[in-house]
Amino acid sequence: MTETAATPDPTMEAINNAVILGHAGDVESARRDLLTIWDQIGVAGDPLPRCALAHYLADLHESPAEALPWDVRALDAADALTDARARNYHASLQVAGFYPSLHLNIADNLRRLGAFEAATEHIRNAGQRLSALSDDAYGQSIRTAIDEVRQAIDNRDTARRSSAPGAAP
Repeated sequence: MTETAATPDPTMEAINNAVILGHAGDVESARRDLLTIWDQIGVAGDPLPRCALAHYLADLHESPAEALPWDVRALDAADALTDARARNYHASLQVAGFYPSLHLNIADNLRRLGAFEAATEHIRNAGQRLSALSDDAYGQSIRTAIDEVRQAIDNRDTARRSSAPGAAP
C-alpha cells in the first residue's frame, strides 16, 4: 500500500507495522498497537488512518460481534475520506475502491450473526461498487469473497468462511 507513497505518514506506517505483527501471528500485540493508535487518532480524527485501522482491527477479531463495530467504523471513516486525502498518502488510491471490501466485511459479520436481511443489503452494496476495483488479484479476491458471502446468505449459513481474513478460529 505504501510503494508509491506521496507523503510519508507516520500514523499509517505504525498501522502497517501492527498489521504485519497480526499477519505474523502476534494478534494480541497487533490489537494492542492498533488500539493505542486509535486512542491517538480519536473517533473524529483523520479518516484515512481511522478507516485503515478499523478495517484491519476488525480482521483481528474472531467473533463477528466484536468485528462488526470496527467494520462499521471503517465504513463511516471512508464516508468522510476524500480522494485527495487518499492520494496524498498513495497516488493510486481512490475511495470508491474501498467500498466493496468494507461492505463485504459488514455483510459477512451480519450473516454470521444471523442478520440475513441486513447482510443482503450490504452484500448488494458491495456488488454494486465492484466497478471501482481493478481486474487484478486483489479485485478478484474481493469478487470471489462477495460471491461466497452471497451464497452463504442465500443458504442461511452462519459458519465462518475458510477464506475469510483475520485470526483463524
